[in-house]
Amino acid sequence: MPEQKPGRLHIAIVGYGTAGQAAAILLSRDGHRVEVFERSPSLGPVGAGVLLQPVGLRVLWEMGLLEIALDHGRRVDRLFGETPAGLPVMDMRYANLDPRIYGLGMQRGALFSILAAAVNDEVQVHCARRIISCSEDGRRIEDDAGCSHGPFDLVLGADGSTSLLRVSAGPPKLDRPYPWGALWCLLDESDWAFPHELRQRYVRARKMIGLLPVGTRPGDPTPRLSFFWSLPTARFEAWSSAGLAPWLDEIRALWPEAHGLLDGIADAAQLSRASYRDAIPRRWQRNRLALIGDAAHAMSPQLGQGVNMALLDALALRDALREASSVEAALAGYEQIRRRHVRAYQFWSRWLTPLFQSDLDTIGALRDLAFHRLGRLWGMRGLMLRVLSGTQLGWLGKVVLPEPFLAVLEHAGRADPAGSRLDSSVVSNRRENHGQFPAS
Repeated sequence: MPEQKPGRLHIAIVGYGTAGQAAAILLSRDGHRVEVFERSPSLGPVGAGVLLQPVGLRVLWEMGLLEIALDHGRRVDRLFGETPAGLPVMDMRYANLDPRIYGLGMQRGALFSILAAAVNDEVQVHCARRIISCSEDGRRIEDDAGCSHGPFDLVLGADGSTSLLRVSAGPPKLDRPYPWGALWCLLDESDWAFPHELRQRYVRARKMIGLLPVGTRPGDPTPRLSFFWSLPTARFEAWSSAGLAPWLDEIRALWPEAHGLLDGIADAAQLSRASYRDAIPRRWQRNRLALIGDAAHAMSPQLGQGVNMALLDALALRDALREASSVEAALAGYEQIRRRHVRAYQFWSRWLTPLFQSDLDTIGALRDLAFHRLGRLWGMRGLMLRVLSGTQLGWLGKVVLPEPFLAVLEHAGRADPAGSRLDSSVVSNRRENHGQFPAS
C-alpha cells in the first residue's frame, strides 16, 4: 500500500535558539503540535549581534517577519577590513552582486524577541529541561534528571554547536572545538562614522577587532554596535586577570576611533566570551530524529552564516514535511537539500579560519597581500559575494532569490537606506508555497 502524506504530527524541538524558534513557528503554523525543551531556566538570547544575509532575510519574508526585522535592524551595504596601517584586506559590497540586496545587522536580542513573539501560543515551551539523549527510533527523549518524554512523531535536535543529540543520529565525522574564540559586547552607536558597514581591523591573523551596526531592539530605541575581539579560548582567563587597562591601550594603538566607543567598559565582566566548534555529522537524521541549525553544521564564524543557515534549515524541513510521502522520506529529502547548500560553506569556513584566527604570521602576511587583490578579479569577486550573501549553492550553483522578495528589499532601500517600516501591502506579497530554492 502506498504511504500517506504526514498529517498532524506531535513534534519535540530540543533547543530554543534561532533554529528551534523558526521551526516552532513554521511547523505550528502548519497545524503540528509542537513542544520545545530548553535547557536554560529562562528564555533569552545568547550573543551580541548577527548579520542576516539575503537568504536569511528571505526566510523572514516567507514568515511575514521581514517588516519588523527591517524596523529594528541596520542595513549593511559593505564589509571592509584593513590593517592598522590602512592596507585594505577585504572590501565587499553587496551592490556589486545585485544592487537590490544587502545584509541586515541585528542584535540577537531583537531577533530572539521578534521570533518569540511569533511563536504560536499553543506551542508548549519547557524550560530547565536538559535533554541528553534520544531513543533509537527517534520517538522519545530523556533529560538529565532521568525523565523520559514522548512518544513523539518527530524529534528535532536544535541544541546548538555542542549538541548532545548529534551522536544519536550516528557517530559524527568531525566534532571538535576551535582553539580561537572571541570577546563581545554591545556598544552605543553614537556618532560612529560607518553606520552601514561591517568594519574589521587585523594584525596578521593573531588579532582581529570588529564593529557591526546592529540597530535597535524592541523596548530599547538606542542604536547599537556589536563589538568583538578575537582571542584564543585558552587565553580568556589570562586576559581577564591582566585587567582592562593594557587591553584598552592596545585597542587605542590599533584603532583609535574604536577605542573611543569603549569608554563605558570598566569591568572585564561586561564582555562575554564566545567559543566555536567544527561539527560534521555523517547523518543529519535517523528514523524520527533530525538535526537542524548548529547541531547539524556547527562551523567557524568567519563566514557569518550560522543564523542564516538555521533559518534555511527550518524552512526546508517545513517544506519537506509538506511534500513527502512519509516522515522518514521528508527527513531524507531535507538532509539532501540542506547538505548541498551547507557542505561548501563548512569547507570554506574551515580553510579560511587560519587566515583570520591563528598564530601563523606568514599566512596572515600573505592574506594581507593577496586577499583584496583576489576580490577585485571578476570571477573571484562574484564567488566571494555569493558566499557572503549565502547564495552560493554547492560548488557551481547559486540560490535564485524570488523576484517579489527582491522587490521588497529594493523598496525598503529606496524608502530608507537604514531600513524602515514598509508598506504592509508590499511586505505581505509572499509566496506561501514556494517549493525549494531553485538552482541555476
